[in-house]
Amino acid sequence: MKKIGLVVIVLMIIFFGYKGYEYLSFRSKNAVSDAGFVKSDSLSMLNFKVGGKIDNLFYEEGDRVKKGSLLASIDAKDFIVASKKVENSIISLQNKIDSLKVKQEKIAKDINISNIMTKNDINAYKSTIISLKLSIKSNQTKIKQLQKDTLRFQRLSSKKLVAREKYEQSATALKSLKERLLAQKEELNAAKFKLQNIKEKLNLIKNSELNLKEIEKNIQALIFQKKALLETLKGLKLKISYCKLYAPFGGVIAKKFINDKRVVAKGYPVYALVNPNDLHAEVLLSEKKLHGVKVGNSVEVDADAIKGKKFEGVVESILPASASTFSLVPRDIASGEFTKLDQRFVVRIKLKDIKGLRVGMSLNVAIKRSKD
Repeated sequence: MKKIGLVVIVLMIIFFGYKGYEYLSFRSKNAVSDAGFVKSDSLSMLNFKVGGKIDNLFYEEGDRVKKGSLLASIDAKDFIVASKKVENSIISLQNKIDSLKVKQEKIAKDINISNIMTKNDINAYKSTIISLKLSIKSNQTKIKQLQKDTLRFQRLSSKKLVAREKYEQSATALKSLKERLLAQKEELNAAKFKLQNIKEKLNLIKNSELNLKEIEKNIQALIFQKKALLETLKGLKLKISYCKLYAPFGGVIAKKFINDKRVVAKGYPVYALVNPNDLHAEVLLSEKKLHGVKVGNSVEVDADAIKGKKFEGVVESILPASASTFSLVPRDIASGEFTKLDQRFVVRIKLKDIKGLRVGMSLNVAIKRSKD
């Protein structure tokens, strides 16, 4: 019996020694950590970009959805009413713009015609005035000559050296020429007066041109208002589109944060959506275990929730900064007091098989170390 007991003790020592050697050997060849988790790049918190009252929630937790599926909607009545008002204001402004443009076109056309006619009239009256002045000057010269001839014929007629008819003809011609000269002077004054009136008409045309510029200013101001309203309408249309929440990718509803008929604020989470086919593992590895861990190293993973199954993978990346680097409350070492803490680095692992895994599961990870 003593020999049997001794043999059992020896065998147990050998067995546990072997197991201890195997454990230590495995730990030396692999970086081991139980701080591993299943992660997904496709886990997304979905929310509305506007606030309002929830009309419908079309899916429940665990439901599968396709990319582009309508997940939920908000009552968009207020935005629709506001957009209708803006649209009516835009139509009203456009009618005013069109009316002013018609008026502008008519005034511009009238100004153009008036300018042409007025300039033609000015040129015509200037030519008439020049012609009348020349004619008056010529007749004045003729009158002087006729006056001399009439006096001469009067003297000669009194001495009976020429017939009295000669004197009477000269006197009649002189009288007729004087009457014609008087009529020409009156015509000249009338032409000058009309020319002055036409020039004053040019001033009226200039006033119309100023009015035309004022109309153009009004049109531009209305166009500016219209552009502002179009931008407002664009924003309202965008808000109306934001009242519908669509799935950005295909996946499974992981979480429903709110119920129907609730009023939600902009950005408040409504659903959490995850793609169950887009999974990877992440492990927080102590800096003391990082030696020999490189991108491409093979990895063996087992999940606490799935007994008896090993998942294989490879190291995809090792973050260049420790997890504590991104802490919202960094350590204060300004006083000079410092306690060395073991830092952990996030190692991302690409898994060859993800069947049965779910986001958030705890993992035990063993990363094979490189020998170099």
